[in-house]
Parts: sequence; structure tokens; C-alpha cells
Amino acid sequence: MNPSPQTEPLSIGPKLRSTRLAQGLTMAQVAQATGLTKGFISRIERDETSPSVATLVTICQVLSLPIGSLFEPPEHELIRLEDAPRVNFGGSHLLERLLTPRSEAGIQLLRSELEPGASGGDDFYTITCEVEVLHVLSGGITLLFPQQEIELAAGDTVTLAGREPHTWINRSGDRSEVLWAIVPAAWSGSA
Repeated sequence: MNPSPQTEPLSIGPKLRSTRLAQGLTMAQVAQATGLTKGFISRIERDETSPSVATLVTICQVLSLPIGSLFEPPEHELIRLEDAPRVNFGGSHLLERLLTPRSEAGIQLLRSELEPGASGGDDFYTITCEVEVLHVLSGGITLLFPQQEIELAAGDTVTLAGREPHTWINRSGDRSEVLWAIVPAAWSGSA
């Protein structure tokens, strides 16, 4: 079988844009450093135009981005539930698994299996993060705050600000499963 060219256009704009933003550079700064117009940089980042190889090399040099990285497939890391490492953020009567790589600093996703009576402890706690999201997969959970309680059932989701004092308890009488998303990750380390 003879090889055939890719029929879909190659998307390099988002990688260029994310690299520029990660370095805190504006389009105007990149335009000035490359001798290109801000509008042209914008069209490249939106994949509305294909730059010449020379232009692409220049942009990559300004961004300190290896040109070959634009053509690498995206990085993915699969973590199967049965292989997810067990963790414990301090609760009792539960099994928690970390579903995101330990090295992931942007978000932590935890899946918790809560036995009846499982809890986050008697004392309110805080997590060092910007946002915490709790989604109930099955059963139920009560989220406790100093001035309020929120009952959550399967399918419910609550979003709370990071560093907000809270705890939780499974009063449902059944085994419950929940997902916690913590943004950015409260801790990370090597996998």
C-alpha cells in the first residue's frame, strides 16, 4: 500500500499560542521580535494561514520552541481505574484513587468510594487550590460548611472556592461514589 498524504490540515496555531501565553508574551511583542505583523501572528495562531518554513522557524526561535515539537502528537497519559494509585486526603471509611498523573500540576481528579458513615473528619478543613468541584456518581453525600449543609445525590455537582472551610459525610446509608476535581492540584510529585 502506497503512503498517502494527510487530508486534514495540520494544526500548529494552538501550540504556538499556548507557548506564547505561557511565556507571558503578547502578540505585539512576538510581532516586533519577528518582524511580522500582529494580524499575521493572529491568523497563524488561529490556523487561518500557513506560514512559510522560514517564518515558522523565526517564530519558534522567538518562542524558544523546538520547531519539531509542533509536529509531535499530543501527549496523553491513560490511567485505568484499577491501576490508579490509592491516596488519602484524611477521610475515613473510604477508598480514594488519584485519576490524574502525580506530575499534573493543573488539576487533580480523585474518585472516592465512600462507605456508609464515611467522612472527611469532624473538623472543617481547607485545600490550597483555586476551585474544588465535587460530583456525585452514585449514592449521596452531605457537604458541611460552618454555616450551612448541602445534601447531594447522584448526578449533583457543587463548585466551591478554594480555601473555603468544609468537611463532608456519607449519611445516605449506602455506599457512594464521588469525583473531586481540585484546580490547580493541591500537591504533585513524580509519578
